[in-house]
Amino acid sequence: MSGELLEGTIGRIVPVDEDARERALAWQDDLTKVPGSLGDLEAFGVQLCAISGQCPPPLPSPGFVGVFEGDHGVQAHHVSPWPQEITYSMGVNLAGGGASVSVLARHAGADYRLYNVGGLKELPEGERIVNCRVAAGTADLSRGPAMTREQATSALEIGVRAALDAVDGGARALAPGELGIGNTTPAAALIAAYTGGSPETVTGRGAGANDEMLARKTRAVAQGLAVNDVASLDALGVLAAVGGLEHAAMAGFVLGGAAARVPVVLDGVIAVSSALAAVALAPEAGGYLFAGHLGAEPGLAVAIERLGLSPIIRLGMRLGEGSGAALALPVLTAAARIMREMSHFSDGRVSAEQES
Repeated sequence: MSGELLEGTIGRIVPVDEDARERALAWQDDLTKVPGSLGDLEAFGVQLCAISGQCPPPLPSPGFVGVFEGDHGVQAHHVSPWPQEITYSMGVNLAGGGASVSVLARHAGADYRLYNVGGLKELPEGERIVNCRVAAGTADLSRGPAMTREQATSALEIGVRAALDAVDGGARALAPGELGIGNTTPAAALIAAYTGGSPETVTGRGAGANDEMLARKTRAVAQGLAVNDVASLDALGVLAAVGGLEHAAMAGFVLGGAAARVPVVLDGVIAVSSALAAVALAPEAGGYLFAGHLGAEPGLAVAIERLGLSPIIRLGMRLGEGSGAALALPVLTAAARIMREMSHFSDGRVSAEQES
């Protein structure tokens, strides 16, 4: 791909509507409740108004979960206890409806699709599978760039197109998900690079790393940051140097959602690392983001804080795939319904004195 789609998408991302936000705040104050009594649901509803430019906001439903698959050269250092063959088998399971995110997407009334953007193997043809490999996995980020800039751009544009196609198909909220053994290592490297956090602070155990494996993983992150001199790189250069093909595609998915002015609900540490890349490329994209949940990975909290988000749910989840985002989608819809369906004091049915 040439990069024209990416450039054009970034050019279409506008700030969220602050006039709509002000209208939404006044609207919330007139709802028949004590101000602030619905906690973060109120803030989420206001943000949905700012995103859409409407008050009350449209329902962020149906949702669409785009799951992006990739494998990683850094797994040569055994940063994950699982063999890379698991990426393929989990992809087949997810597309067949048996993965956690498959179940939770159905629960949320959301469609989902798997994009094989960087797996070692082609996936079997199927209704929910899109084989669009840029490469058969990345290079080892601890020894040099994981991707070329051209590969990163191609993966970004795959994510952009997936988002735009989903919105054109009727999706009103997007949730990026992922599959890829070893992908929390590039996620930690991206978070460290974009936030300035130390490898020790942002690197977690992922899918069950023991102490020795965690130490190897942290060293790989530190080596990747150093050997690629990430402090000297631009936003795309950082993504190419220490990211994964699925991370790049998820970043493009975020950018596509922001360009289409729909909310984008993030999952765990891989999703937020990708969102940091998207915001580094297009700062205004941050206004379209929601943090689906706060899980156990240490880098997740660091990235959420940098993005200025408040988690929708806190259940200690750490599975990935987009599962936390899919579970959060109905809560975001509830926030919109509060804005759309709750009575107002100005209707005269309830007085503010009675409510207090």
